[in-house]
Amino acid sequence: MMTTTEQDAATRKGRGRPKTFDREAALDIALELFWRHGYEATSLADLVAATGAKAPTLYAEFTNKEGMFRAAVDRYTEKFASKSAAALTCPDSCVASGIENYFRSTAACFTDSEKPGGCFFICTSTGLSASSEDVAKMLRRRHDNQEQNLLAFLQDRKAAGELDPQADVEGISAWLGCLLQGMSVRAREGATNAELNALVDTLMLQWPVLSRLGVN
Repeated sequence: MMTTTEQDAATRKGRGRPKTFDREAALDIALELFWRHGYEATSLADLVAATGAKAPTLYAEFTNKEGMFRAAVDRYTEKFASKSAAALTCPDSCVASGIENYFRSTAACFTDSEKPGGCFFICTSTGLSASSEDVAKMLRRRHDNQEQNLLAFLQDRKAAGELDPQADVEGISAWLGCLLQGMSVRAREGATNAELNALVDTLMLQWPVLSRLGVN
């Protein structure tokens, strides 16, 4: 018959070591949840249930739901947005190839069947109430950064002589930003990669004229 000490030791052994909190795995789950349902529609209870972590653990790591959302935004930038940016800034490509690579990479990201459709920044920025103004401002800044990346790329290539000195790169990048938003909406509504790439085909047919916007 086991002694009390032996029973306690057996119980501790059966329990095993407590699971270590996996921050990146939790963020990947939270990212998809926010992406699919939006910021306000996703509750802390939803995050607890989906991640399997206890509420005190999430509070200790992220402070609150907004803190976890901001961390998920950084995770999206790290995993997905940076890939499109890398395609854009490839030093071996000409300006037209850089634009095409960027938008085809974006189309692939927006229609990846393993993730919710569209752009995380655009999808989660809609439907926010006044109480989430800080979150809305942060998302607008992140989305504006996408257009700023396009503008910086065009400015660099203009300085390198690949665009006409009179080309309106601000106007071109604004137009491309609108196309980016439209592709996100179409993907959210179920457009396929082939359908988005057809839009990119049209963009590239228009590029010789678009790239001369502002040129007399």
